[in-house]
Amino acid sequence: MIRMSMNELSTYSWTFEEDVLRYAAAGFDAIGVWRPKVSDFGELRAVELLQESGLSVSNLLWAGGFTGSDGRGFSESVEDAKEAILLARDLQTDCLVVYSGSRSGHTRNHARRLTRQALTELLPVAAECGVTLALEPVHADIGGEWTFLNELEDTLEFLRSVPSPHLKIAFDAYHLGLAKLDLRRIEAIAPQVAIVHLADGRHPPHGEPNRCLLGEGTIPLAEIANALMDGGYTGYFDVELMGEDIEFIQYADILDHSRQALQRMLGEYRTSAKS
Repeated sequence: MIRMSMNELSTYSWTFEEDVLRYAAAGFDAIGVWRPKVSDFGELRAVELLQESGLSVSNLLWAGGFTGSDGRGFSESVEDAKEAILLARDLQTDCLVVYSGSRSGHTRNHARRLTRQALTELLPVAAECGVTLALEPVHADIGGEWTFLNELEDTLEFLRSVPSPHLKIAFDAYHLGLAKLDLRRIEAIAPQVAIVHLADGRHPPHGEPNRCLLGEGTIPLAEIANALMDGGYTGYFDVELMGEDIEFIQYADILDHSRQALQRMLGEYRTSAKS
């Protein structure tokens, strides 16, 4: 079963209420929630609206910045992450996306130590709330202030240094799919994936993300998605689009295209794999 989700970053200018109502009407199963929109709308109202709509929450974005790269101190970032975990619980999602923060003038080892320390404090809270923290690696050319974790293998290695069933990765096909990934490797790491973000791209990013509609770029999305499913991934495929290639497309058209493209590409790949 394909579990389809649309991320609120894809419809940046819509309100939380518009996102929920229009995603549900477009036939999506779930919504990837962006914390600022929930804050603007009101958390209690957001929970009620989601219950009325029937939409699930595939993942909540985001917490982190433990290295101080966003201007907050370590303790502030940890407390904010605890608040995000509680919000994830209230929204009934089991996935909170986490960005470590950049090196921010630290040595790489110290940046890793800060992030490990933060996760050590956060994981008991996450476990109590039934939430998985999903560390997301970001392409090095746009990682910037977001994270010092840029490669899949680096992120998996870091996960091994903080062993917990409540710590996994967020697999973003745009950040990771532009590299030549071994599909057998993707299948093997599927149990460590908490959420999959889907977007296409025509070329590697340079300073800013520039994602395009599913199937209109060079990323082998169907192969990646099916390798993950073959490896046992049963979570959501959350469509996350932004950049110059989609900024002039009407949001309603993005929703319709994304739903149809996701159904088509996965269905066709499954059919060919069985033949």
